[in-house]
Amino acid sequence: MLPAQVNRVTVQEAADRYVELVRAKTLTGGLSPATAEVYARDVATFVRLAGPDRVLDDLTGEDVDAVLLAFARKPDERRKSDEQGKGTGKGAGQSAASQARFRRSVSALFRHATSAGWVHLDPMAASSVRARERGGLRPERRALTREQAEGLIEAAGSPSGPPPEAEPAGSGVGRRRRADQRTEVRDALVVLLLTTVGPRVSELVRANVEDFYTNDGVRYWRIFGKGGRTRDVPLPDAVAAAFDAYLAVRPDGNGEKALLLSWRGRRLARGDVQAVIDRVQRRVDPGQRRAVTPHGLRHTTATHLLADGTDMDAVRRVLGHSDLSTLGRYRDDLPGELEIAMGSHPLLRRWRGQAGPDTP
Repeated sequence: MLPAQVNRVTVQEAADRYVELVRAKTLTGGLSPATAEVYARDVATFVRLAGPDRVLDDLTGEDVDAVLLAFARKPDERRKSDEQGKGTGKGAGQSAASQARFRRSVSALFRHATSAGWVHLDPMAASSVRARERGGLRPERRALTREQAEGLIEAAGSPSGPPPEAEPAGSGVGRRRRADQRTEVRDALVVLLLTTVGPRVSELVRANVEDFYTNDGVRYWRIFGKGGRTRDVPLPDAVAAAFDAYLAVRPDGNGEKALLLSWRGRRLARGDVQAVIDRVQRRVDPGQRRAVTPHGLRHTTATHLLADGTDMDAVRRVLGHSDLSTLGRYRDDLPGELEIAMGSHPLLRRWRGQAGPDTP
């Protein structure tokens, strides 16, 4: 029996065809545009590291290992200087999470190449390089404690005082701040949604007004998540009230469907969300204040729902995961949590009720 014939395409040709297929999946809802662009970016990096003119079928497991190691050593421009103080930190290399993501992207490329007849065997099966273990989350990615989260929510609901008479120095001469530039109500809604519902920041900025509806007196948010999946999450009463308060003052976006608008009537970008959090943080009492990212607030949602005994499957559905095991990466330890759990053990509640105050 003759071996199967393969189409000996180059690495560049295979990448171009694969990325075209990936982007086409966004039209059918199979992938979100953001996920497709991550795949495209990783595949482009693979092409540069492997060599665009090499034949894809000629790559071996050792070649793939060399590419993965080269990516791991590749400077990550987003990372700040490390504790040793190496200038701008350009020699720090890729994080474990980035390495794992890159490996998944390359694996997906070769899975498609195998089914498309571009390679005889998937070289990823012979690859031995694995990403190093994550050394824990950066502080700003960890969940806030209950006191820190409550401080942030309280600050979001507190007015920041009257608008200033003029812009800060250097931003213009004597320009008064207009009433429609007061964005405290919108900022409160952003913080409440992130802290209590835990959406991905991409899901938050993608939300439209029409995605929120009321059923049997309960306000729901239909969230369009990764992979074209949707989930309907009921909003807590306080969050629903903040939503109604924001709609009452939401600026006219000239037909813009986006829920969260800037004072100019444009949809907020991902970077704007971090600016909102930082602005609210400045009103938090210093004893409760801690820097946090939107993803850190997603960790906060998962951590406190699970710590309060919420059913794991319900938390999974709130966060939009397809597998319960994924919750582990969003679950952080809280100080005193074990002591509280064992102090109110469910199997001892009846016994404690029967025991007298002097019972040892």
